[in-house]
Amino acid sequence: MAAFWKALAGGLLLALSLLGRPAESDKNKVSGSSTFYLGQERDIWRPLTHTKINFTDIVSIKSSFQLRTFDPEGTIFYGDTKRGEDWFVLSLKDGVALMQINQLGMLISVTGGPKLNDGKWHTLEVSNQGKFVILEVDGSDRLVVGMQNEHPEEIIQGDLRLALGGILINKDKLIVEYEPQMDGCVRDGVWLNLSIPWETEADRLWPCYQDIQPGSYFPGTGFAVFNTSVFSIAEDDEIKIKLKGEFNQMDGTILSIKAPGQEMMFTSVVNNNTKEITLTYGGYELSVSSMYIELEITIEKDSLTLKAIEDELSSTTASAIPASHPAYGTTWRDGLLAIGGLLGESEGSQFLSGCLKSIQVQGKDLDLDLAHKHMSVSSHSCPA
Repeated sequence: MAAFWKALAGGLLLALSLLGRPAESDKNKVSGSSTFYLGQERDIWRPLTHTKINFTDIVSIKSSFQLRTFDPEGTIFYGDTKRGEDWFVLSLKDGVALMQINQLGMLISVTGGPKLNDGKWHTLEVSNQGKFVILEVDGSDRLVVGMQNEHPEEIIQGDLRLALGGILINKDKLIVEYEPQMDGCVRDGVWLNLSIPWETEADRLWPCYQDIQPGSYFPGTGFAVFNTSVFSIAEDDEIKIKLKGEFNQMDGTILSIKAPGQEMMFTSVVNNNTKEITLTYGGYELSVSSMYIELEITIEKDSLTLKAIEDELSSTTASAIPASHPAYGTTWRDGLLAIGGLLGESEGSQFLSGCLKSIQVQGKDLDLDLAHKHMSVSSHSCPA
């Protein structure tokens, strides 16, 4: 079989292997005050940009920047000394700040403060004041970590390294596990009150949208794929899928389901020219207007049901067709479910352009950070 199914057999359906990885460039210099989209394509633990400063040049252990995201989890800021022997990581987990620190063999983690994944710009300031590491949010809310040990205070020499969107140590050293990829933006950074160049391997920095809204954004260049086994669906169970969005502004494949070696079981495609959404199940088709803002799809072994909601007043149109697929049980045990593209033998195609505001399977929201997805797909935000 083609590379797509070989990747499935190995359990590593990485979108970078599906769609190719651009060649890495030499390190480029950027300003630390630039606007950085932390979800830009790269290894998920690898920093987007980094710098280092000799301690003889540092007069203030304080940095500030602005953060905006709808993502509840991911790496924001990293710093270390002695080439990673002592380190600091600032991330989000469950929408609030998480600080993890290793200093002189002491491992510390603390979480708290206000929710930061509300899509608004927040000013964060991180400082080291004697025995305390302090995170200040929007000038008031503070998260403070105190550290005391019996070792005499040492004079630190060499370089201090800083990084955004990733870490420079092995992730196994972290105390608290989290999903590292951050669909968010950082801007207006002031790092140690110094004007120093930062480095990035990216050919260019991806832009941040001026305004954002919650949702998953598909720019038409990639998709997100789940193994169907994660949904724990029995052979005769019905499958309920709920999708929300302005479908009349979309174009491409919304969803496809397929098992290896089998014909396509299900597709949902929106056509911006005809202004129609077409569902295909086992060779049968069902079409509705793309004016609807919510689709509730129920797939059973011998039928397909669609309920389309037109507006907030819950005007609905329900349609059902008798349909079936011979590999129904196999597909939910060993297949793939793709959001934003058509599954194929070697790679995806007919990628979706548009914003899905909500994606649910069996009543649970799908977090695309848990899928194997192309880095062009934004898991938690769409341009507004």
